[in-house]
Amino acid sequence: MNLLIREVLLDGKKTNIQVEGDRITAIGEKAKSKTGMVIDGGGKAAIPGLINTHTHAAMTLLRGYADDLHLQEWLSKHIWPVEAKMTEDDVYWGAKLACLEMVKSGTTCFSDMYWHSPKTMKAADESGLRSVISSVFIDKSSPEKAPGQRADAERLIKESKKGSRTRISLGPHAMYTVTEESMRWVKECSDKYDAIVHFHLSETKKEVEDCVDLHGKRPVEYLEEIGFLGPNLVCAHCVWLSKNEMEILAKHGVKIAHCPTSNMKLSVGEALDYNALRKAGVTVSLGTDGCSSNNNLDMFESMKFAALLQKMRLNDPTALPAKAALDMATVEGAKALKLDAGILAEGRLADIVLIDLKNPQMTPLHNLASNLVYAANGSCVDTVICDGEILMEDRIVKGEEEITEKAGKAAEALASRAKGS
Repeated sequence: MNLLIREVLLDGKKTNIQVEGDRITAIGEKAKSKTGMVIDGGGKAAIPGLINTHTHAAMTLLRGYADDLHLQEWLSKHIWPVEAKMTEDDVYWGAKLACLEMVKSGTTCFSDMYWHSPKTMKAADESGLRSVISSVFIDKSSPEKAPGQRADAERLIKESKKGSRTRISLGPHAMYTVTEESMRWVKECSDKYDAIVHFHLSETKKEVEDCVDLHGKRPVEYLEEIGFLGPNLVCAHCVWLSKNEMEILAKHGVKIAHCPTSNMKLSVGEALDYNALRKAGVTVSLGTDGCSSNNNLDMFESMKFAALLQKMRLNDPTALPAKAALDMATVEGAKALKLDAGILAEGRLADIVLIDLKNPQMTPLHNLASNLVYAANGSCVDTVICDGEILMEDRIVKGEEEITEKAGKAAEALASRAKGS
């Protein structure tokens, strides 16, 4: 699609943005109306589409299902049992609901790990969002499943279309659920196909203690020993890291997906050391986690919580300023997922979000980044463009009533099946 956004606020100035196909082709006076759509950007600000580097999209069906519980009880007694009852159709409608929520709150790309990943891929493709999607790879409790899981993962990578909005990643769940043999295979496969690896790491103190008891090393040290670390690896959480582990991650170019809302809600006992990680040279992006531990996919809220958590942790109001939090949700996310996005510039992917500056939370406008991080929420988003296509304008998304209705019914049926088991 060709389109022109006229008189929109960008970097503090009113300007025009021209989009041709999937790219931004001109900004400023040279951006002129061509055949195609024209969007009036008056009263709006343009920002890069937000990038959610860690979520489990279909868990929207479990929003509010099991709250205010200790992490292990939450997982073993509630989440895993209900997930065992999930069908492919459940995953499809849960992911459709997630994509709708992300579009409505300004996210244009998400990195997902969940069961029945082809259904999440289908939902993402229908929504128009950019995505990096993997199936959950778990074989420690059932080693006999490993060959089939490996074959499925590699097949999906081979079948993925070059240039598609959807990219396939590898999703080994975590050290405590994946065998060493399979983690070595994941690294080899990642190197072979240049595929992102989506992984949970050092989310809890127990995870670290168990690794030390079993291997005599902390998790990152062990992963380095088996050759698992590399620049394609994106690790969620990483709140229980030593200084040496941070330096090891930096050495291997590993990226981190920080999930402050989930970490606080599940009380993991520690906060990510943002300053130390950045000093070591680690890319730190931002994720929401799934809706059973967040309970939403609003990246504006995640930006705010990321900033406030660091200020509280360090007793320092200057820690993680608004611009840095915004960068985590945009340009740092693009680096983590190897996307030519995250900033609005000529030649970059046309993933653009227009913010309604007339919204009460955006008034007055002393500082745009400050308003976006500390005052805004997803309802401040007016228009969403991804890959040059308009996904939402004037907060209207085609088909949203059907999605909420069918996802709600799927969630009710799923909960009923879980209770009857």
